[in-house]
Amino acid sequence: MEINTHNAEILLSAANKSHYPEDELPEIALAGRSNVGKSSFINTMLNRKNLARTSGKPGKTQLLNFFNIDDKMRFVDVPGYGYARVSKKEREKWGRMIEEYLTTRENLRAVVSLVDFRHDPSADDVQMYEFLKYYEIPVIIVATKADKIPRGKWNKHESAIKKKLNFDPSDDFILFSSVTKAGMDQAWDAILEKL
Repeated sequence: MEINTHNAEILLSAANKSHYPEDELPEIALAGRSNVGKSSFINTMLNRKNLARTSGKPGKTQLLNFFNIDDKMRFVDVPGYGYARVSKKEREKWGRMIEEYLTTRENLRAVVSLVDFRHDPSADDVQMYEFLKYYEIPVIIVATKADKIPRGKWNKHESAIKKKLNFDPSDDFILFSSVTKAGMDQAWDAILEKL
């Protein structure tokens, strides 16, 4: 499939099923901690500066944001998890909203699960990966901020992340940097393969 990434726009924001787009377009969901760089990932992948709003304030995405890409597919940005300054009740609400989308959405083809390459995955990261594996949802692990780690230490960091996640070798693992655009082509290859 050829995708013209310049033809991308935010389509709508949804709080629940009744707001999801009603069509057959395949969707790729993006999940990750609040400050893992999801918006930067979206903007890099779509060659845009600020289609997805990056914010210094984590926890800004509070709805499912659907991005239409060339009328052929969509990215769905789900709220970042693990952000402490949101009430427990809010977090539970987000959790239910994310879970409902991930477990019931027929358009969903795969989830790009973003982890911060600099650190070991958090308990939330591990939980998300286990959740996706449990529901047999195809997952692409994207380790962001790779430019912040010297290349000589990449193997060490990659091994640590895979070990902590109990990583399944049949899944994709991609090192990514929105600064250098490293990993962008591999990420697109992995995504298009899932559609």
